[in-house]
Amino acid sequence: MSRLTGVGVSSGRASGPVARVADPLPEPPAAPAPTDPAAEAARVRPAAEAVAERLFQRASRVDGDAKAVLETTAAMAIDPALISQAEQLVNTRALPAPRAVYEAANGFSDALRAAGGYMAERARDVQDVRDRIIAELFGMKPPGVPELDRPSILLARDLAPADTADLDPALVLALVTEEGGPTSHTAILARALGIPAVVAVRGVLGVPDLVGAIVDGDSGQVETSEEMVAVQVAERAAPGEWNGHGATADGKQVKIIANVGSGADARAAFAAGAQGIGLFRTEFCYLAADDEPSVDTQRRAYAEVLAPFADKPVVVRTLDAGADKPLAFLDMGVEPNPALGVRGLRVAFAWPDVLERQLTAIAGAAADSGAEVSVMAPMVATVDEAAWFAERVRAAGLPRAGVMIEIPAAALSAAEILDVVDFVSIGTNDLAQYVFAADRMAGALAELNDPWQPALLRLIATVGHAGRELDKPVGVCGEAASDPLLAGVLAGLGVTSLSMAAAAVPVVGAALAKHPLLTFQQAAEAALSAPTPTRARAAVHAVLGS
Repeated sequence: MSRLTGVGVSSGRASGPVARVADPLPEPPAAPAPTDPAAEAARVRPAAEAVAERLFQRASRVDGDAKAVLETTAAMAIDPALISQAEQLVNTRALPAPRAVYEAANGFSDALRAAGGYMAERARDVQDVRDRIIAELFGMKPPGVPELDRPSILLARDLAPADTADLDPALVLALVTEEGGPTSHTAILARALGIPAVVAVRGVLGVPDLVGAIVDGDSGQVETSEEMVAVQVAERAAPGEWNGHGATADGKQVKIIANVGSGADARAAFAAGAQGIGLFRTEFCYLAADDEPSVDTQRRAYAEVLAPFADKPVVVRTLDAGADKPLAFLDMGVEPNPALGVRGLRVAFAWPDVLERQLTAIAGAAADSGAEVSVMAPMVATVDEAAWFAERVRAAGLPRAGVMIEIPAAALSAAEILDVVDFVSIGTNDLAQYVFAADRMAGALAELNDPWQPALLRLIATVGHAGRELDKPVGVCGEAASDPLLAGVLAGLGVTSLSMAAAAVPVVGAALAKHPLLTFQQAAEAALSAPTPTRARAAVHAVLGS
């Protein structure tokens, strides 16, 4: 056997035979030019509709988050903008239909990657749809998860939501990917299903004659073998039952809420039992707009997202854009280091009227929906910035103002910031990349973005302590909240709400209900004292007995 190391993102151990997920299709050629461009362009829509129909059929056989994921992917396949762009490329540049779809989809995925963060992670979804349509045009079987006839370990370069939405946990022993990171879809899904998973295992796809493997989702170790490995499952997480009330075993309330970016996301979160929304990303209303959306347009879009959560808490994040997430109607210019430049709330300092119109729209949507709306700002660094934002939120008639803690300076000033706002929410994804100077989208740096990094946990502890001292809410809306083992640690650090992808809601709720707060506080102390993420996980397992 040989041993490789990645980032463990879902606890448990498993061994067994390996089943490879097919790699994406190769880049289709730009030649020969079609003899009849109109007829060639006419092939695009039927292919996209065929892909969508198969995805809708799969969606009809499942429920909950899996259904929402498949329906969303199907809708992407028949997106009029994607189809129209591909048809135009056939007609104007005489490209074959597969190449036209390839270039059109790449344009959309490049825009998402440029948007950064959550939007950048959706670029993989567009590429998945692209490859399915191209396979249909070529009359080929689409790439994706093979039909499993025995329990197996899935090995892939990366996994798209549609690949994994209806996986059978009885047949999938573990997930191993060469790319991805702690916040990837693979990580979220694996934790939701209780399947051990290791991501960012560099070189695993190049292992010759790989037949079997042993996967440790805690240590991130993957042992590969040229011989068959017996099927064995050990320490696999059991989701358990959740009563829909976020609390520890002794009744300490910790809200289990959801991260959303669209109406479909909100409906999936409601179906999963989320007690509210902890992060509503409003960027979706802006990214495709050539002009700033009107207040009425924004109001209607926001109200659709808020509607499922009438009379429930919803935290809306104001526009998180900037030089790293360019918007056509803002002349942001070019910056040498946009991740450290004018972005988030900093944009509002230069264009305060854009913020004011957004706050007006949010207030209107709150009135329309009946949701209990709070508003928070991204990319806040200082107390003065927090106070500036809170003043404008209250002037717009919104009762609760908060800020994101995603810059180390804000974490270190948490007590002073909480003195001028009503709550804070820790964005662990961005906070980690700034603490470790490691781009969260860079697979080679995935280990540094592991939310179990003790340095990151110590910053969270600082914020949690400030929240307890001032009796103000401290949330976590990064993907750290979706790890059922880490969720209890966060509660022990003083976090009062956990916001996550809809798929993780019931699993985290059930995990939180297993132990009293004192036990989670002891687990938190053990994690803070550990020198490495692996040792931190092991220490918490020892305290919780899981």
